[in-house]
Amino acid sequence: MSLKVAIQMDPIGAINIDADSTFRISEEAQKRGHELFYYTPDKLAFQEGRVTARGWPLTVQRVKGAHATLGEECVRDLSEFDVVWLRQDPPFDMGYITTTHILDLIHPKTLVVNDPFWVRNYPEKLLVLQFPDLTPPTMIARDLETLREFRERHGDVILKPLYGNGGAGVFKLKVGDGNLASLHELFSGINREPLIMQKFLPDVSKGDKRVILVDGEPVGAINRVPAQGETRSNMHVGGRPEKVALTERDLEICAKIGPLLREKGQIFVGIDVIGDYLTEINVTSPTGIQELERFDGINVAEKIWLAIEKRRGL
Repeated sequence: MSLKVAIQMDPIGAINIDADSTFRISEEAQKRGHELFYYTPDKLAFQEGRVTARGWPLTVQRVKGAHATLGEECVRDLSEFDVVWLRQDPPFDMGYITTTHILDLIHPKTLVVNDPFWVRNYPEKLLVLQFPDLTPPTMIARDLETLREFRERHGDVILKPLYGNGGAGVFKLKVGDGNLASLHELFSGINREPLIMQKFLPDVSKGDKRVILVDGEPVGAINRVPAQGETRSNMHVGGRPEKVALTERDLEICAKIGPLLREKGQIFVGIDVIGDYLTEINVTSPTGIQELERFDGINVAEKIWLAIEKRRGL
Protein backbone atom coordinates (compact mmCIF):
# COMPACT_ATOMS: atom_id res chain seq x y z
CA MET A 1 0.00 0.00 0.00
CA SER A 2 1.44 3.37 -1.02
CA LEU A 3 1.37 6.57 1.00
CA LYS A 4 0.73 10.13 -0.11
CA VAL A 5 3.78 12.06 1.11
CA ALA A 6 4.27 15.85 1.15
CA ILE A 7 7.76 17.26 1.76
CA GLN A 8 8.23 20.75 3.17
CA MET A 9 11.83 21.71 2.43
CA ASP A 10 14.13 24.42 1.11
CA PRO A 11 14.39 24.80 -2.70
CA ILE A 12 15.16 21.35 -4.08
CA GLY A 13 17.09 22.58 -7.11
CA ALA A 14 20.04 23.75 -4.98
CA ILE A 15 20.65 20.58 -2.96
CA ASN A 16 23.71 18.34 -3.10
CA ILE A 17 22.27 14.94 -3.95
CA ASP A 18 25.36 13.18 -2.56
CA ALA A 19 24.83 14.62 0.92
CA ASP A 20 21.25 15.82 1.34
CA SER A 21 19.24 13.66 3.74
CA THR A 22 15.86 14.85 2.44
CA PHE A 23 16.81 13.74 -1.07
CA ARG A 24 17.74 10.31 0.27
CA ILE A 25 14.45 10.06 2.19
CA SER A 26 12.56 11.04 -0.98
CA GLU A 27 14.49 8.54 -3.07
CA GLU A 28 13.66 5.69 -0.70
CA ALA A 29 10.00 6.76 -0.51
CA GLN A 30 9.74 6.64 -4.28
CA LYS A 31 11.40 3.22 -4.34
CA ARG A 32 8.74 1.99 -1.91
CA GLY A 33 5.96 3.18 -4.20
CA HIS A 34 4.94 6.29 -2.24
CA GLU A 35 3.60 9.37 -4.05
CA LEU A 36 5.64 12.57 -3.54
CA PHE A 37 4.55 16.21 -3.42
CA TYR A 38 7.06 19.01 -2.73
CA TYR A 39 6.64 22.58 -1.52
CA THR A 40 8.74 25.26 0.15
CA PRO A 41 7.84 26.68 3.59
CA ASP A 42 6.67 30.00 2.15
CA LYS A 43 3.99 28.11 0.19
CA LEU A 44 2.36 26.72 3.35
CA ALA A 45 -0.93 28.41 4.28
CA PHE A 46 -3.96 28.27 6.56
CA GLN A 47 -7.11 29.07 4.58
CA GLU A 48 -10.52 29.17 6.25
CA GLY A 49 -10.02 26.05 8.30
CA ARG A 50 -7.80 24.22 5.80
CA VAL A 51 -4.03 23.74 5.80
CA THR A 52 -2.82 24.02 2.22
CA ALA A 53 0.42 24.15 0.27
CA ARG A 54 1.17 25.39 -3.22
CA GLY A 55 3.67 22.99 -4.73
CA TRP A 56 4.43 20.30 -7.26
CA PRO A 57 4.20 16.53 -7.71
CA LEU A 58 7.80 15.32 -7.41
CA THR A 59 9.90 12.61 -9.00
CA VAL A 60 13.57 12.21 -7.98
CA GLN A 61 16.52 10.47 -9.60
CA ARG A 62 20.20 10.25 -8.72
CA VAL A 63 21.39 12.36 -11.66
CA LYS A 64 23.24 15.57 -10.87
CA GLY A 65 21.58 18.58 -12.40
CA ALA A 66 18.45 16.58 -13.21
CA HIS A 67 17.68 15.16 -9.78
CA ALA A 68 14.14 16.55 -9.43
CA THR A 69 11.30 16.54 -11.93
CA LEU A 70 8.30 18.67 -10.99
CA GLY A 71 4.76 18.20 -12.18
CA GLU A 72 2.22 20.97 -12.71
CA GLU A 73 1.98 23.51 -9.88
CA CYS A 74 -1.15 23.07 -7.79
CA VAL A 75 -2.62 23.81 -4.36
CA ARG A 76 -3.20 20.75 -2.17
CA ASP A 77 -5.01 20.29 1.12
CA LEU A 78 -2.36 18.72 3.36
CA SER A 79 -4.97 16.87 5.41
CA GLU A 80 -5.41 14.64 2.35
CA PHE A 81 -1.84 13.33 2.77
CA ASP A 82 -0.75 10.39 4.90
CA VAL A 83 2.63 11.93 5.80
CA VAL A 84 4.07 15.45 5.79
CA TRP A 85 7.82 15.87 6.25
CA LEU A 86 8.97 18.98 8.14
CA ARG A 87 12.43 19.26 6.59
CA GLN A 88 13.45 22.86 6.00
CA ASP A 89 16.76 23.88 7.53
CA PRO A 90 16.98 26.22 10.51
CA PRO A 91 17.47 29.02 11.62
CA PHE A 92 14.83 28.22 14.18
CA ASP A 93 13.14 31.60 13.92
CA MET A 94 9.51 32.77 14.07
CA GLY A 95 9.00 31.71 10.45
CA TYR A 96 10.04 28.16 11.33
CA ILE A 97 7.98 28.17 14.52
CA THR A 98 4.89 29.38 12.64
CA THR A 99 5.09 26.42 10.25
CA THR A 100 5.01 24.06 13.26
CA HIS A 101 1.86 25.76 14.57
CA ILE A 102 0.14 25.42 11.20
CA LEU A 103 1.16 21.77 10.75
CA ASP A 104 -0.08 21.04 14.29
CA LEU A 105 -3.59 21.53 12.91
CA ILE A 106 -3.38 18.38 10.72
CA HIS A 107 -1.26 16.17 12.99
CA PRO A 108 -1.66 13.32 13.95
CA LYS A 109 -4.43 12.43 11.44
CA THR A 110 -1.79 13.32 8.90
CA LEU A 111 1.50 12.13 10.38
CA VAL A 112 3.94 15.06 10.49
CA VAL A 113 7.58 13.95 10.82
CA ASN A 114 8.99 15.00 13.16
CA ASP A 115 6.00 15.83 15.41
CA PRO A 116 5.80 19.64 15.03
CA PHE A 117 4.64 20.32 18.60
CA TRP A 118 7.76 18.73 20.03
CA VAL A 119 10.06 20.11 17.32
CA ARG A 120 8.87 23.53 18.49
CA ASN A 121 9.39 22.70 22.15
CA TYR A 122 12.61 20.69 21.80
CA PRO A 123 14.98 22.75 19.62
CA GLU A 124 18.52 21.40 19.30
CA LYS A 125 20.27 23.20 22.12
CA LEU A 126 17.39 23.16 24.63
CA LEU A 127 16.32 19.52 24.84
CA VAL A 128 19.79 18.59 26.12
CA LEU A 129 19.10 20.68 29.24
CA GLN A 130 16.87 17.84 30.47
CA PHE A 131 19.93 15.57 30.62
CA PRO A 132 22.56 17.47 32.68
CA ASP A 133 24.29 14.20 33.61
CA LEU A 134 25.07 13.63 29.92
CA THR A 135 26.22 17.11 28.91
CA PRO A 136 29.26 19.33 29.57
CA PRO A 137 28.73 22.31 31.91
CA THR A 138 26.29 24.51 30.03
CA MET A 139 24.79 27.97 30.49
CA ILE A 140 22.04 29.83 28.63
CA ALA A 141 22.01 33.52 29.43
CA ARG A 142 21.84 36.98 27.93
CA ASP A 143 23.41 38.86 30.83
CA LEU A 144 27.10 39.60 30.19
CA GLU A 145 28.17 39.34 33.84
CA THR A 146 26.53 35.94 34.17
CA LEU A 147 28.39 34.74 31.08
CA ARG A 148 31.65 36.11 32.47
CA GLU A 149 31.18 34.28 35.76
CA PHE A 150 30.56 30.98 33.93
CA ARG A 151 33.72 31.47 31.92
CA GLU A 152 35.74 32.23 35.05
CA ARG A 153 34.57 28.93 36.55
CA HIS A 154 35.28 26.79 33.49
CA GLY A 155 38.19 28.36 31.59
CA ASP A 156 38.07 27.81 27.82
CA VAL A 157 34.49 27.92 26.56
CA ILE A 158 32.41 27.74 23.40
CA LEU A 159 29.99 30.62 22.79
CA LYS A 160 27.26 30.36 20.15
CA PRO A 161 23.77 31.61 19.26
CA LEU A 162 21.05 29.60 20.98
CA TYR A 163 19.12 29.07 17.75
CA GLY A 164 22.00 28.98 15.26
CA ASN A 165 22.86 26.11 12.95
CA GLY A 166 25.56 24.71 10.71
CA GLY A 167 28.40 26.04 12.86
CA ALA A 168 27.54 29.68 12.14
CA GLY A 169 28.51 32.13 14.86
CA VAL A 170 30.41 29.59 16.98
CA PHE A 171 33.39 31.00 18.87
CA LYS A 172 36.00 29.41 21.12
CA LEU A 173 37.09 31.80 23.87
CA LYS A 174 40.31 30.89 25.63
CA VAL A 175 41.22 32.02 29.12
CA GLY A 176 42.26 35.68 28.86
CA ASP A 177 40.54 36.26 25.51
CA GLY A 178 39.18 39.80 25.63
CA ASN A 179 36.46 39.39 23.00
CA LEU A 180 33.55 38.23 25.15
CA ALA A 181 32.09 41.71 25.64
CA SER A 182 32.47 42.53 21.94
CA LEU A 183 30.79 39.29 20.89
CA HIS A 184 28.01 39.89 23.37
CA GLU A 185 27.52 43.35 21.90
CA LEU A 186 27.52 41.92 18.37
CA PHE A 187 24.93 39.23 19.11
CA SER A 188 22.77 41.66 21.11
CA GLY A 189 22.65 43.95 18.09
CA ILE A 190 21.30 41.11 15.92
CA ASN A 191 18.47 39.86 18.14
CA ARG A 192 17.22 39.61 21.71
CA GLU A 193 17.84 35.91 22.13
CA PRO A 194 20.07 34.44 24.86
CA LEU A 195 23.43 32.88 24.09
CA ILE A 196 24.59 29.40 24.96
CA MET A 197 27.99 28.85 26.56
CA GLN A 198 29.57 25.46 27.18
CA LYS A 199 32.82 24.33 28.71
CA PHE A 200 35.24 23.65 25.83
CA LEU A 201 35.87 19.95 25.24
CA PRO A 202 39.41 19.30 23.92
CA ASP A 203 38.19 15.96 22.55
CA VAL A 204 36.59 17.91 19.69
CA SER A 205 39.98 17.75 17.95
CA LYS A 206 39.31 14.00 17.52
CA GLY A 207 35.89 14.72 16.07
CA ASP A 208 32.28 15.56 16.80
CA LYS A 209 30.26 12.37 16.44
CA ARG A 210 26.83 12.48 14.78
CA VAL A 211 24.73 9.55 16.01
CA ILE A 212 21.55 8.82 14.03
CA LEU A 213 18.49 7.55 15.91
CA VAL A 214 15.37 6.19 14.22
CA ASP A 215 12.28 6.12 16.44
CA GLY A 216 14.51 6.36 19.50
CA GLU A 217 16.96 3.61 18.52
CA PRO A 218 20.58 4.25 17.43
CA VAL A 219 21.36 2.94 13.95
CA GLY A 220 24.93 4.18 13.55
CA ALA A 221 27.26 7.16 13.61
CA ILE A 222 29.71 9.20 11.60
CA ASN A 223 32.60 11.21 12.97
CA ARG A 224 33.06 14.81 11.81
CA VAL A 225 36.65 15.97 12.16
CA PRO A 226 37.40 19.72 12.15
CA ALA A 227 39.55 21.15 9.39
CA GLN A 228 43.05 22.15 10.44
CA GLY A 229 42.95 25.33 12.51
CA GLU A 230 39.18 25.03 13.06
CA THR A 231 37.22 24.35 16.25
CA ARG A 232 33.97 23.67 14.40
CA SER A 233 33.43 20.23 12.92
CA ASN A 234 30.23 20.90 10.98
CA MET A 235 30.46 19.67 7.40
CA HIS A 236 29.01 23.02 6.27
CA VAL A 237 32.27 24.65 7.37
CA GLY A 238 34.76 22.06 6.16
CA GLY A 239 34.46 19.26 8.68
CA ARG A 240 35.53 15.87 7.27
CA PRO A 241 33.20 12.89 7.74
CA GLU A 242 34.80 9.57 8.61
CA LYS A 243 33.70 6.10 9.62
CA VAL A 244 33.29 5.50 13.35
CA ALA A 245 31.75 2.86 15.62
CA LEU A 246 29.25 3.43 18.40
CA THR A 247 30.86 3.22 21.84
CA GLU A 248 29.32 1.97 25.09
CA ARG A 249 28.97 5.61 26.16
CA ASP A 250 27.13 6.46 22.93
CA LEU A 251 24.72 3.59 23.56
CA GLU A 252 24.26 4.69 27.17
CA ILE A 253 23.34 8.21 26.00
CA CYS A 254 20.91 6.84 23.41
CA ALA A 255 19.29 4.53 25.96
CA LYS A 256 18.58 7.52 28.21
CA ILE A 257 17.18 9.85 25.57
CA GLY A 258 15.65 7.35 23.13
CA PRO A 259 12.38 6.63 25.00
CA LEU A 260 11.55 10.34 25.21
CA LEU A 261 12.26 10.86 21.50
CA ARG A 262 10.05 7.91 20.56
CA GLU A 263 7.23 9.04 22.87
CA LYS A 264 7.27 12.55 21.38
CA GLY A 265 7.19 11.43 17.75
CA GLN A 266 10.76 12.35 16.88
CA ILE A 267 11.33 9.63 14.29
CA PHE A 268 14.53 10.93 12.66
CA VAL A 269 17.02 12.50 15.10
CA GLY A 270 20.73 13.24 14.98
CA ILE A 271 22.59 13.78 18.25
CA ASP A 272 26.06 15.28 18.62
CA VAL A 273 28.58 13.65 20.97
CA ILE A 274 32.05 14.97 21.77
CA GLY A 275 34.13 12.54 23.79
CA ASP A 276 31.76 11.30 26.49
CA TYR A 277 29.37 14.25 26.33
CA LEU A 278 26.09 14.91 24.57
CA THR A 279 26.09 18.47 23.17
CA GLU A 280 23.00 18.71 20.92
CA ILE A 281 19.84 16.76 20.04
CA ASN A 282 18.91 17.72 16.47
CA VAL A 283 15.22 17.28 15.70
CA THR A 284 14.48 20.07 13.20
CA SER A 285 16.30 18.91 10.06
CA PRO A 286 19.04 16.43 10.98
CA THR A 287 21.58 15.27 8.43
CA GLY A 288 24.10 12.45 8.05
CA ILE A 289 22.07 9.68 6.41
CA GLN A 290 24.07 9.40 3.21
CA GLU A 291 27.49 9.49 4.89
CA LEU A 292 26.41 6.74 7.30
CA GLU A 293 25.02 4.62 4.48
CA ARG A 294 28.29 4.93 2.53
CA PHE A 295 30.51 4.09 5.50
CA ASP A 296 28.49 1.27 7.09
CA GLY A 297 26.21 0.01 4.31
CA ILE A 298 23.16 0.66 6.52
CA ASN A 299 19.99 1.66 4.67
CA VAL A 300 18.98 4.34 7.16
CA ALA A 301 16.29 5.76 4.87
CA GLU A 302 14.65 2.32 4.75
CA LYS A 303 14.64 2.14 8.56
CA ILE A 304 13.00 5.58 8.72
CA TRP A 305 10.27 4.56 6.30
CA LEU A 306 9.68 1.27 8.12
CA ALA A 307 9.06 3.28 11.31
CA ILE A 308 6.70 5.66 9.49
CA GLU A 309 4.85 2.84 7.73
CA LYS A 310 4.37 1.08 11.06
CA ARG A 311 2.81 4.22 12.51
CA ARG A 312 0.56 4.44 9.46
CA GLY A 313 -0.53 0.83 9.97
CA LEU A 314 1.19 -0.66 6.92
